[in-house]
Parts: sequence; structure tokens; C-alpha cells
Amino acid sequence: MTFQQTGTPVAFVNVSDREQALGFYRDKLGLGLRSSDPFGDFLEFGSALIRLTALPDYKAGPYPMLGWNVEDMVAAVTALRDRGVTFTIYDGMGQDALGIWTAPDGKAKVAWFTDPDGNVLSLSQA
Repeated sequence: MTFQQTGTPVAFVNVSDREQALGFYRDKLGLGLRSSDPFGDFLEFGSALIRLTALPDYKAGPYPMLGWNVEDMVAAVTALRDRGVTFTIYDGMGQDALGIWTAPDGKAKVAWFTDPDGNVLSLSQA
């Protein structure tokens, strides 16, 4: 067996304020806390994990760094909005009132939001 067959994928998310980030990912996004140690927290991310790592001087970049592919974009956006998540409306993108952008072919949909550190997260529906 190889690590690809037995290992659990882990996405790393850097944050500046560990408690604030943990509250957002756990309470607003609904991710379960798997474990914590002096350096960070592991959150359940489907069959994978997210590792929140606190870096006091961390500054987020402008591009999406983590996302979820969802079955029903409107339901997913609405559920997160009901939990207090604010979706980003970009000038000139032509998003709808919920913040959902639809590709010109009408098939793919994307909505973006940020965590408390400004990390860009997304929902997509293909």
C-alpha cells in the first residue's frame, strides 16, 4: 500500500489569529475539530483534513486558496449566509444578488468569500 491509497489529504490554511480562525471554520463553516496541538488545529474536511496554522504576521493573498465543489450552489450559499458568512461581490463580474457568478455557457457557478484573515475561499458547482 502507498500513501496515496492509505494517507489522508491535508490542506494547510495559515491564519494570524488562531482562535478567531477556529471559530470561523468550526462555527460558521461547520467543520468538526479533529484535534489540536500547540501549533495548530486539524479540522475535518470531508474525507480530508484542514490544518489551521497560526503565523502571527500572516497576510493572505488575493486568490482562492481553498474551495468546495457543491451539488446545489444556491442552497450552499444560502446555508452559509444564514450562518453569517458574507460573500464577495467583485466589480464587473456580473454575479447575482447572492454573489454567485455563472460562466457564459451557463453551466459552472462560483461564489467567493473570505475567512477572518482574508483568505479567499470558494464554492463551485460544475
